[in-house]
Amino acid sequence: MLDAAATASADRPPIERRRRLSPAALAVTHQKVGRAYSPIVIAGVVRVIDFAMLSAIGTALYFGYVVPLSGFSWEFLAAIFGVAATAVICFQAADIYQVQLFRGYLRQMTRMISSWAFVFLLFIGASFIVKLGSEISRLWLAAFFVSGLAALVTERVFLRSLVRRWARQGRLDRRTIIVGADQNGEELVQALKTQDDSDIHVLGVFDDRNDDRAMDTCAGSPKLGKVDDIVEFARRTRIDLVLFALPISAETRILDMLKKLWVLPVDIRLSAHTNKLRFRPRSYSYLGKVPTLDVFEAPITDWDLVMKWLFDHVVGFVILLLALPVMGLVALAVKLDSPGPILFRQKRFGFNNERIDVFKFRSMYHHQADPTASKVVTKNDPRVTRVGRFIRKTSLDELPQLFNVLFKSNLSLVGPRPHAVQGKLQSRLFDEAVDGYFARHRVKPGITGWAQINGWRGEVDTDEKIQKRVEFDLYYIENWSVLFDLYILLKTPIALMTKSENAY
Repeated sequence: MLDAAATASADRPPIERRRRLSPAALAVTHQKVGRAYSPIVIAGVVRVIDFAMLSAIGTALYFGYVVPLSGFSWEFLAAIFGVAATAVICFQAADIYQVQLFRGYLRQMTRMISSWAFVFLLFIGASFIVKLGSEISRLWLAAFFVSGLAALVTERVFLRSLVRRWARQGRLDRRTIIVGADQNGEELVQALKTQDDSDIHVLGVFDDRNDDRAMDTCAGSPKLGKVDDIVEFARRTRIDLVLFALPISAETRILDMLKKLWVLPVDIRLSAHTNKLRFRPRSYSYLGKVPTLDVFEAPITDWDLVMKWLFDHVVGFVILLLALPVMGLVALAVKLDSPGPILFRQKRFGFNNERIDVFKFRSMYHHQADPTASKVVTKNDPRVTRVGRFIRKTSLDELPQLFNVLFKSNLSLVGPRPHAVQGKLQSRLFDEAVDGYFARHRVKPGITGWAQINGWRGEVDTDEKIQKRVEFDLYYIENWSVLFDLYILLKTPIALMTKSENAY
């Protein structure tokens, strides 16, 4: 079914401009790094597990012991859920929902045990005040306390081993690079490294200067290259945070660097640890005790990322089930129309400029396949088959990309469309034609997008068409929400019927 020739061609790296990194930078990129896990999501999941587990234990004991003796009472059941919710609130107040604390044992256990005991004292006191003490089984209460405590301790022991394993794999570290290899940079790296229980992992420093002000190492962290190398470096290894060690007074230099780095899907902050000018504490975000000023934030992170993943997989599965009959008919038409495989695989830009394989129904003659899209498809293009013209016009050739969403997870249902790696406007690659083009790769690409439902799809033969695509894609990234994704998805069929004049 898959185009073997196209696949072999697509696996060869396309000709492109790539910066040569320093040996020190290459050594970092060759380190094995796992995908980062969000501490915010981990803590949220633990809260949900605590509530569900305590509620289940209290309810099971209630139905197993109290109900056979005294009968069922909704008020009693509500009290159980109230105890579970109060426990989560007390655990939060005791500050034990921190990933750094999950790694430890003594502090976490003592805080949790004391908080759980406080919850029961609170429950007993409230029962006495509302005169329900005689109706509450002391055996059930004691069993709930002991069983709940045993479950919480067991859960935390398991969680501790899990978090420590993730920490060894680097999944909980914030992989950080410092911009500025001078005295300020050295002081910043030193301040970050001396903090206890810090999740900051400094990979190295970058600096454009070649004079005496630029050090080869800052507090043991090597200089990895120039600022222009950071985009290529981030493409080869995971970076979570870019931290400027430059003083606020270096405004011109900072702005010049930000123009190059804002396309990255990372947090960018300006360190304020050496600045004499001080703002209100709420103006800062802190890395431990180091004050920083937020410049750019990575889009769609933490719970937003979870919501988008759920939306893609739940809605995507439903769409796939509904589309299977249509996909079967298209596959049959492609096979009968011209010799060759049914599916076609093409190299395109994915998240953070990674190269991904995107599946499509074959719309060109097999011997004229163009897996890198080095030549733009134009109106009445002789390479396109009869069936190919129809499925390209209606975008039915894109339906196999549902497999990318559901099984490879390198596409979303909604997002900036993934352009071919050799996509060109006349003789210029797209990133040469539009300033900040790669900023559209700060999120996963999508099967449909905000630009497409507004008519900016199909052939790209003018500066306006590619500029408008980028403009609409950046608007989508900055204004993303699940409801926005749903709106775009619902508008897509209408756009395909009314705004297909550029699709060939």
